[in-house]
Amino acid sequence: MAITVLVPDDDGMAALTGIDGVQPVKYEPGLPLPEAAVDAEVLVPGFGVTAKVLSELPKLRLIQLRSAGAEEWVDVVPPGVLLSTCRGAHGGSTAEWAVATLLSLYRELPDFQAAHADGEWRPHGTDTLQGKRAVIVGAGDVGRQLERRLTPFDVRVTMVGMTAREGVRGVDETPSLLPDADIVVLLVPLTSRTRGMVDAGFLAAMPDGGVLVNAARGPVVDTDALLGELATRRLRAILDVTDPEPLPEGHPLWTAPNVTITPHTGGFVNGRLARSYTVVAKELERYAGGELPENLVHGEY
Repeated sequence: MAITVLVPDDDGMAALTGIDGVQPVKYEPGLPLPEAAVDAEVLVPGFGVTAKVLSELPKLRLIQLRSAGAEEWVDVVPPGVLLSTCRGAHGGSTAEWAVATLLSLYRELPDFQAAHADGEWRPHGTDTLQGKRAVIVGAGDVGRQLERRLTPFDVRVTMVGMTAREGVRGVDETPSLLPDADIVVLLVPLTSRTRGMVDAGFLAAMPDGGVLVNAARGPVVDTDALLGELATRRLRAILDVTDPEPLPEGHPLWTAPNVTITPHTGGFVNGRLARSYTVVAKELERYAGGELPENLVHGEY
């Protein structure tokens, strides 16, 4: 007998139709659930779907996310219900964003764009990504994708994970790595261990001119501590996420020096839904076949 899977859009219907043991049913986020929801064993949350919907799904056994982050769901999943992320779908695009923004920073592309807009030929030398030392905090899919992209630029990469393993330093070693890091990239999930990880002491350990790149979640960084370093122009920052988020009008980060801000667009690229549903389909194939999803969340992540 096929399991009923609630999906929020036509892309999901197309991706899951034809999978043995899976019966996709479309629902419209924000509208009443279809009658088939009473038999739904799996929910694929759409944008804007909150935990309120869970009370209407008596047979729910799995929440399959389309995002790599799970912090919005870990505390609301009912007992006996599994939670699986979409790890593997957005790593490439997020890593690409990090490389693009670092290249723009070091090669001073905004300055040349401003000269272009002024119709003036203003050549000057710039820094380079070549030879930089990068510490990537977060050795999951996105971290590995970024390592693979930075290495051809002759960047010396050190990977840091929550636990040490071959080729990966433990997070407890981070303080000793920071003084030699030209670049620190944050790619960790938001958990009780990582909230506020980048505090005043962390930032103070980075060398003058160092670049902090946050593509994780805003609360991983202490915003006030970062503003203090930016105000002195000692450090630079590239932020795809902020705390608070969205960044409100008039917030000091908007006018702080030495910071580049993008509005959480690292994975917001063409084809993102197709890549998400490729992972979702694989997870549901496993689940329908009696196996646990590979991206199952244990505890906070």
